[in-house]
Amino acid sequence: MTTPVVTRFAPSPTGYLHIGGARTALFSWLYARGRGGKFLLRIEDTDRQRHTPEATEAILQGMAWLGLDHDGDVVSQFENAPRHAEVALQLLAEGKAYKCFASQDEIAAFRDQAKAEGRSTLYQSPWRDAAPETHPDAPYVVRIKAPLTGETVIRDAVQGDVVIGNDQLDDMVLLRSDGTPVYMLAVVVDDHDMGVTHVIRGDDHLNNAARQMMIYNAMGWDVPVWAHIPLIHGADGKKLSKRHGALGAQEYQAMGFPAAGMRNYLARLGWSHGDDEFFTDAQAQEWFDLDGIRKSPAQFDLKKLENICGQHIAAADDAALRHEIEAYLTAAGLPALTKAQADGLERAMYCLKDRAKKFPDLLEKAEFILAERPIQPDEKAEKHLDNVSRGMLTELTPQLQNVTWDRETLEEALNGFAAARDTKFGKLAGPLRAALAGRAATPSVFDMMLVLGRDESLARLNDAAI
Repeated sequence: MTTPVVTRFAPSPTGYLHIGGARTALFSWLYARGRGGKFLLRIEDTDRQRHTPEATEAILQGMAWLGLDHDGDVVSQFENAPRHAEVALQLLAEGKAYKCFASQDEIAAFRDQAKAEGRSTLYQSPWRDAAPETHPDAPYVVRIKAPLTGETVIRDAVQGDVVIGNDQLDDMVLLRSDGTPVYMLAVVVDDHDMGVTHVIRGDDHLNNAARQMMIYNAMGWDVPVWAHIPLIHGADGKKLSKRHGALGAQEYQAMGFPAAGMRNYLARLGWSHGDDEFFTDAQAQEWFDLDGIRKSPAQFDLKKLENICGQHIAAADDAALRHEIEAYLTAAGLPALTKAQADGLERAMYCLKDRAKKFPDLLEKAEFILAERPIQPDEKAEKHLDNVSRGMLTELTPQLQNVTWDRETLEEALNGFAAARDTKFGKLAGPLRAALAGRAATPSVFDMMLVLGRDESLARLNDAAI
């Protein structure tokens, strides 16, 4: 039997879920879910000065919005510190690590001299092979014994084999002089104890893999499959930063992007399956594999994101779309819909979804169903309500009182009304839009009348005719 796949996402709590981190989480989630494996979440909160409960909550909310559900409880790296220290002390007891009593001044002096002599500045501690009886009664750090010769090969599922000479590896510190474990040790111990089989992360961690492998090898643990993915760049080819726009996943929720569209776009950002651009979660889970990830950085393109999101809005289930829009309004700090408005929005969804790239676009088109009488026409709509137009509405309204309220009958009645006045329906559509929605740009007149229903439609026409 093959070992079940276990992936993890291990962000540092910085106050929001970075869009690059969101893609890393997505890749890990897709890989595990597509193979019936587990996707775990660990918060790397060892930096207690930066860590706050609010920062962790922001990550959890970003994950929840993206629909990236994790298995089991959220793991706190800080809470595992005793276990991390236990591993360091085991390596110390086995002679695979040692106590180093060198002061910071001594280390700095060593590096200055090495630099002056043109030698490697990797610190070589004189305490590596010192006999215990020579140890002073002084503070010390615990360092791992790095291999002195040979090579370390990082077998990476994205980057291929990356070879690093062991003369480039120093005796990495495992425990600080106050007994606290360093991040590099904590990551390895947590990944091992959590049973992680595949580490999918940014390629800025690639060099860390060689150093972390020293711990895996010293403990006799299986090394996970590495998959270091290129970072995301902006349109200018530089690393994605605030100058390129929003960086947090929740910012995109507050801007009105649908989660399914965001997942689709992020999946395509550095990974491909043939020429497929638009796909569902089920398809992504079935198709996603590490060999489809490109080695070069992906460029974040807002227009492509909007295009994909528009396709997802158009394809979405109406009830699900309603609930996501309600969540968007909360995230954006906008007023909530009343039940009547939300019900009307869902009823109108069939004529709102096409060509809306974000929820604000859709809600703009939905103004006719969200507004309450009396409808206040905007400046453009007001121009369609001159005396002649109002007179037409006054004449039209009684004729609509008894017609069957379906599209075919309404089209026949309105076109017939226009033809009887020797005009085109387009001349009538402007005043109707202004009366029904108070806007010049709306869904079709017939769609609005069907969604609003007979009583509300006639009431709005009467209001505008006065």
